[in-house]
Amino acid sequence: MNSLNFRRTAIAVAAAALLPFSLAACSDSGDTKAAPPAAGDEAKTGESTAKDDSMMSDQPFGAACAGVPKEGAGSFDGMAKDPVATAASNNPALSTLVAAVKQAGLVDTLNNAKDITVFAPTNDAFAKIPKADLDKVLADKATLTKILTYHVVGQKLTPKQLENGSFETLQKGMVATKGSGEAYKVNDTSNVVCGNVKTANANVYIVDTVLMPK
Repeated sequence: MNSLNFRRTAIAVAAAALLPFSLAACSDSGDTKAAPPAAGDEAKTGESTAKDDSMMSDQPFGAACAGVPKEGAGSFDGMAKDPVATAASNNPALSTLVAAVKQAGLVDTLNNAKDITVFAPTNDAFAKIPKADLDKVLADKATLTKILTYHVVGQKLTPKQLENGSFETLQKGMVATKGSGEAYKVNDTSNVVCGNVKTANANVYIVDTVLMPK
């Protein structure tokens, strides 16, 4: 009888000793599996990525953007607050264009227009035109007006729309665009060197060659 009691006691002690190790093993096994992300977390991650992509695609792009002032009225933030002709007047690289717009009497026309796109030639773009020819155009208001209004489209164009597009200008002629990423051409002759610049009433694409109506 004593022998039987002794065995029962020994079995009980052994079971008590092994129980913590069994529980620990079960606990470790559970920890090795990472909990799957909640459906809400996955949705938040997707929304965040989409928002980041949208913000990136909405920014100015192109090599010439580096020359835009970082602060003040001529900066991207400053230009976004002014209508397009005023905004351009604060950008040193567009001084020839601004002078031509004033010469043609188009400042108010451009500033008062709603939701337009301007392909804005740089000073270097105008410098490609022989001086005698440029002076002749600047002295002919009717011709100058046709050329300048050919650079304006009556809607705000996104980079995506420029990938393979054809758009009527205020001059009533058509401009053709193509490209992708940060490389776009207008009429196969003019490169966008700083694109997607926002002003209060326009999207601006700064180009390296003056566009001529066909």
